Amino acid sequence: MKEIKIENLSHSIGAKELFNQINFSIINEQKVGLIGRNGNGKSTFLKVLAGKLDPEKGKILKPGDYQIGYLSQEPDLNPTQTVLETAFEGNTPIMNAVRSYEQLLLELTEEPNDKKIQTQFTKAQQQMDTNDAWNADSSAKRILSILGIKDMEQNIGSMSGGQQKRVALAQVLIQTPDLLILDEPTNHLDFEMITWLENYLMNYKGALIVVTHDRYFLDRIVDKIVELENGHLQEYSGNYQSYVSEKAELEEQLASSEQKAKQLFKQELAWMREGVRARGTKQKARIERFEKLKGQVSQSGQNFNLNIDLASSRLGKQVFELYDASYSINHQVILKDFDYIIQTHDRIGITGANGSGKSTFLNLLSGKIKLDTGELVVGDTVRIGYFQQDNINVPEDKRVINYLQEIADEVAKKDGSHANVSQLLEQFMFPRPQHGAYIRSLSGGEKRRLYLIRILMERPNVLLLDEPTNNLDIDTLNVLEEYIENFPGAVIVVSHDRYFLDKITDKLLVFEGQGFVNEFFGTSDEYFESIEKEKAKQKTKKKRDYKGTQESHQEKTKTKLSYLEEKEWATIEEDIMDLEIKIEALDEEINNAGSDYEKIEKFYQEKTSLQEKLNEKYQRWEYLSEFVD
Repeated sequence: MKEIKIENLSHSIGAKELFNQINFSIINEQKVGLIGRNGNGKSTFLKVLAGKLDPEKGKILKPGDYQIGYLSQEPDLNPTQTVLETAFEGNTPIMNAVRSYEQLLLELTEEPNDKKIQTQFTKAQQQMDTNDAWNADSSAKRILSILGIKDMEQNIGSMSGGQQKRVALAQVLIQTPDLLILDEPTNHLDFEMITWLENYLMNYKGALIVVTHDRYFLDRIVDKIVELENGHLQEYSGNYQSYVSEKAELEEQLASSEQKAKQLFKQELAWMREGVRARGTKQKARIERFEKLKGQVSQSGQNFNLNIDLASSRLGKQVFELYDASYSINHQVILKDFDYIIQTHDRIGITGANGSGKSTFLNLLSGKIKLDTGELVVGDTVRIGYFQQDNINVPEDKRVINYLQEIADEVAKKDGSHANVSQLLEQFMFPRPQHGAYIRSLSGGEKRRLYLIRILMERPNVLLLDEPTNNLDIDTLNVLEEYIENFPGAVIVVSHDRYFLDKITDKLLVFEGQGFVNEFFGTSDEYFESIEKEKAKQKTKKKRDYKGTQESHQEKTKTKLSYLEEKEWATIEEDIMDLEIKIEALDEEINNAGSDYEKIEKFYQEKTSLQEKLNEKYQRWEYLSEFVD
């Protein structure tokens, strides 16, 4: 059983201590979720574990042949390489064997009589056998296809950021390393891709450590939660639901202990101030006890409580009204003769496959782009707060506090009181030492949190949120969800985070492609359940139609079959049904095979063979049915 260990890890960035004497280990088939607030060092921890960053102190212990696959939040891929070249860029034995084989095959094609190349090629074939790498190419293409990447020869430089992240994800999955390290893997995936990734990881034979804001994903995948806080790791057994339960109990205990510590601190403080004049000196033990209690109370005060209580502007009855709205981009139809009214208190989730036009729809509502035809009516009192997915434009060279002071020096709160920018930053978990820091020193999640503050400072009464959960920590998401629940205006949100959508929305607009948009009242889980039911219904209908067609042919046909054809006809329907059942079973096996590429390839070959037989049976059935009495 392979294991990787971190011992006595300590590391700081500038004056901020991220890790203080941390110890951690993970073994095969263990699935760990790493959580913590933005800026606490989650991504830095993953970089250290992956060997991408040398820590100031501590060591990493692992076997010599231990392989690690690392997906960063922002992958740095070679823009000149193709998709397939990038997919095989890893340094695992399988990837090395495939690259060596492909290179020598090319050389042998150019110099077929070169003895040295022939010998090297034979060795490369042996390495392919040893590492079972022959199916790597088909497996790579299958994973890329599932993740929405169809053109294997496309250059990385011509792809969007989301597409590049999916190629990078495919790259680490294809490697099948001993340890998968995934930093926000569900960003830029649609619901179907996330469901596939969940199934894949649940069946993964190696170890996994993942940072994600997707709480459904955590709940379904991991068997341990590790929380990074104040430079230390706290472990919780079980999935996310177990963590929440155990964390709540722990917080109650800590609250009780903290209250006792504060009471003792007050008593000791009074004693220290008063002194013991009669004795002339203070007791050393009580002085030490005072200093210890002082440290405990100060440390507990570092746990910020984020609470968004900013005021918003008044919103009238009219928000957005779309009439015969049509819009296309690059020959892709986003909207076609679309009529819809968004009202004051609507909570709408926007969903659909990647590239179906979800973000484009928000850009249309915000006025960033215009409809091709039709009309968009925006209410006179509408004041939009638009949280964009990518183009947040947070200036790296500005100081944190100056960035917000561009909007205002103080803001109104719901209760009518006011808070200055410094107080607001503290309320959003930015301690005072960070206020004068340059924005470039913030983590990705902290930059997005700062961007969110700026939007809310402008007192919007309509929120357009495009993937707002990306890179935000779970604590911030919980408070954002509470804020939205109490927000008096309309909220329209694009998100792949099913937990977030289910918590804040009550209906969905489903972008199905080619301009078709359907409204669904309910949660994302209820929507996908309805889709599965409809698929099952259509399948049953197809079988009934097939049987009815057979009976219809039997009634109409008057020409007799030969003796052998009659025998064939007698069993052909059962033969077809048997083949369909076997193909369905193989589909299940493929879905459940996870990362076992040998099994997957075997099942695909079986399925292909059965599908050919089924097609032949259908053709025979159509022919024989013409002559049935």
